[in-house]
Amino acid sequence: MVEIEIKIKVKDLSSVEAKILHQGAELIKERFLEENTLYDFPSETFYKKRQAIRVRKIGPKTFLTFKGTPQKSRKFKIREEYETEVKHQKQLKKILKSLGMVPVFDYQKYRKVFKKGSLKIYLDETSAGNFVEMEGERNEIVRFAKALDFSKDEFIKLDYVQLIKKRK
Repeated sequence: MVEIEIKIKVKDLSSVEAKILHQGAELIKERFLEENTLYDFPSETFYKKRQAIRVRKIGPKTFLTFKGTPQKSRKFKIREEYETEVKHQKQLKKILKSLGMVPVFDYQKYRKVFKKGSLKIYLDETSAGNFVEMEGERNEIVRFAKALDFSKDEFIKLDYVQLIKKRK
């Protein structure tokens, strides 16, 4: 599936949350911790193509995700993304290791999930700062961002790995 998303850096998550709810979005999932590990080959095959293999742990659940090379876009991050839940995290790590892959980057974030129609809205707390992330169709993202008093000039296309590395 093709994912279209943007991030906006915010100072005060609670005021943004109030605006999100005021715009009629529904809280889908209360604040939770995500633990993310990116994998690659020692030759950096995925990094060089701007792709990613991610293992994400949320509580007892584990997900394996492939993120494709971002498509050209001035304001939006657009890329293929495929994700599946994995029942046995230890076995998954053994499979990745057997394929010659190694963990190359770890990061954590706290996330709260909202939804308005088909638009997904996330409030994320990361080591690079706090962000609102929106995922959906371009026009939905622009309309909802405007309703929250954000402009396209505030849109960030970088992923959290890039933002965290940039901060260090």
